[in-house]
Amino acid sequence: MTAQRRVVAEVLDGDHVHLTADEVHARAVDKLPEISRATVYNTLGEMVSLGEVLEVSTDRRAKRYDPNAHRPHHHLICGQCGAIRDVHPAGNPLADLPAEERYGFTVSGVEVTYRGLCPSCAGTP
Repeated sequence: MTAQRRVVAEVLDGDHVHLTADEVHARAVDKLPEISRATVYNTLGEMVSLGEVLEVSTDRRAKRYDPNAHRPHHHLICGQCGAIRDVHPAGNPLADLPAEERYGFTVSGVEVTYRGLCPSCAGTP
């Protein structure tokens, strides 16, 4: 493992971390000042290709990178500030899709995104 890859992995370590590539770069520079933005983007692309990190798109916002690639989960996204949390609801969303709604597809995965306002944006404690 290269020093650059190790630093990117360290930056992404933690629960509910969903950073943009620029945020990963800014934090990586603190640990390894010579790391370039291109190296961070390339490293993130490799990590996504290897299944070590998930790439999360949140509409018109920058892609975010989720290190929680090995435990199935969904996302809860604040529509105002863009905060993202991993959620693990009970049940199987694939089982909720009736056969007649599959249109002959062999479904291999499900992505569910819940949207709302986080407590800070909603003004609640």
